[in-house]
Amino acid sequence: MPSRAGQHSSPAQPPDVGEAHEPGVPATVVFVGGGPRTVGVLERMAASASELLGERPVRVHVVDPYPAGGGRIWRRAQSRLLWMNSMTSDVTIFTDESVECEGPVVPGPALDQWVVGAGATVLEEAGIEPPGAMDFPPRLVQAEYLAWVWDRVVASLPANVVVETHLERAVELTEKNTVRLESGREIQADVVVLALGYLDRELTPEEVAWGNAATKHGLTYLPPGYTADVDLSDLRAGENVIVRGLGQAFIDLMVLLTEGRGGWYDECSGLLTYHPSGNEPILYAGSRRGVPYHAKLGYTVAGTTPVPTRYLTKEALDSLDGQVLDYARQLRPLIDKELTYAHYRQLFTAHPDRTTWTWDEFATVLDRTFPTDEEFRTAVARAVPSEHDHFDLAAVDRPLAGVGFTDRDQLDQTVVQLIENDLLRRADPQYSPDLAVFNALLGVYSVLSVAITEGRLSDEDRVRHVETEWHGFFSFVASGPPPRRLEELLALHRAGLVKFTGPDLTVALDNDQFVGRSPAVPGELRARAFVEARLPRPDVLAATDPLLRGLLGNGLLAADELIAGDGTSLGGGQLKADSHCRAIRADGTVHPELFLLGPSVSGSAGSSGFSRPYFNGPGFRQNDAVARRLLQLLTTSTKAGHHGS
Repeated sequence: MPSRAGQHSSPAQPPDVGEAHEPGVPATVVFVGGGPRTVGVLERMAASASELLGERPVRVHVVDPYPAGGGRIWRRAQSRLLWMNSMTSDVTIFTDESVECEGPVVPGPALDQWVVGAGATVLEEAGIEPPGAMDFPPRLVQAEYLAWVWDRVVASLPANVVVETHLERAVELTEKNTVRLESGREIQADVVVLALGYLDRELTPEEVAWGNAATKHGLTYLPPGYTADVDLSDLRAGENVIVRGLGQAFIDLMVLLTEGRGGWYDECSGLLTYHPSGNEPILYAGSRRGVPYHAKLGYTVAGTTPVPTRYLTKEALDSLDGQVLDYARQLRPLIDKELTYAHYRQLFTAHPDRTTWTWDEFATVLDRTFPTDEEFRTAVARAVPSEHDHFDLAAVDRPLAGVGFTDRDQLDQTVVQLIENDLLRRADPQYSPDLAVFNALLGVYSVLSVAITEGRLSDEDRVRHVETEWHGFFSFVASGPPPRRLEELLALHRAGLVKFTGPDLTVALDNDQFVGRSPAVPGELRARAFVEARLPRPDVLAATDPLLRGLLGNGLLAADELIAGDGTSLGGGQLKADSHCRAIRADGTVHPELFLLGPSVSGSAGSSGFSRPYFNGPGFRQNDAVARRLLQLLTTSTKAGHHGS
């Protein structure tokens, strides 16, 4: 149903296709994708409409097979057991005074304010217990929040803006901006915004081979995917399952195969204990690092909000030789130095009793050296007595690197000890340098996004180092599970339902079984089932979405097949867009009326998660800039701006 200023109304009779533009005929914008990114841009359009749109009538079409607001990922129809990996107080959809944007700031409730305010009744009606500000809420809470935000945003649009949603897929976009829907309906647009979110992709040749072999031998193979969408019914009770991946996808898998199958926890003995239902498989979990992602930090500390980067700045990058920079030689040392600075600055200023130098003395050494230099290492040894207070990026990234184990019991003991130490540290403000590093990671991400958008990185560096290596490190350190989930992981280990495989896990097929091995531990693991617990690697050239495939095929969008220096393929990378988020065509020209946003778009800000209140999130700034450009285009459009039936 179309809505106008938040109220249902009957749409005006559309003019016939091909009719010349007339005063009063609505300009039309089509959003393909109705998730949080579209909600954010519409909110910014509402904020600037009185300034830029005037009385010009506009029709907004939002096309998504899932309800607008949450979209696919944040839909209501998913398990109540799945949680967010952000605290309630760390999520907002609304701008605040920290956001540096051209449009007006329009405050609204962050998630923690909403659950005790306007959302309290919504959650009660949905049968959901309101989470506390420091809790990690079920994803269904975020789904309800986004649905409420959607209604508020639509209601905030002026009366001359009408919104219509279409619960179906867009399957084609022509060169003349005609959007064709799965039902056959056509919408003629003045402007189109593709905010497609995370894309399903074809299986890789290796994954196809795994699937074919599993079928042939009567095995179960589950390729990378979104755990909430994966059919887990073929994972049998009591059987061994090799799982590759220890990030968020693994945690979701763990939850659905344990509590989701009727097990339960209690703390009656003072230690979290899992009571099996008997329907659980036994998970042998490993990954490249061999340890789970770090738990999310369970505290906040005054004075540790993000600050501008000190070494990895746009000005510093502009001063480096070459338009295209070398990541390993020019950027990685600055990133390492930036994170090191954040850690030690917090240590020296917040915990001076654990240092023997003044901060100014120590900072002077860091300013003139790099963390790998002998002078700096000597300064750390003299100024910071405890090794627990040292920061070594390589050691943080690979805690089991170079470690060998005599047997699996020793491996399990080591991994359990690492998890227990992590839980203690991530809950203790005495280790607030960890929080400072977390905030510095956000700043680094922002600078790297600008460098990518401006073409300062080669495709190979972007894919291999930023989108793979750097994003993996960021996720490991900053996007891990709620602490409770790691406590549950330990309880499941004690119950014999989760075991660890070691780092650098490889999996092979030996006749009728999968075989897992780690170079760090002797022996092998055998199982009938193998699960790739991770998201598919982004590759827009392999996306299954028919709209995207058509646009890439006819050259309206560009995403090159990326070839590394050694001749190997890196896949299709991301869609190309200019600094204004306008699509770049295959011939290198800019499409002025087609905008691209989201994780599949190079340089799209804020795609790694929701913005935190008072953090000047880059996604807000980009949403505002795109929204104002859309309003200007719609105001000056001379196209027909009509929609077909």
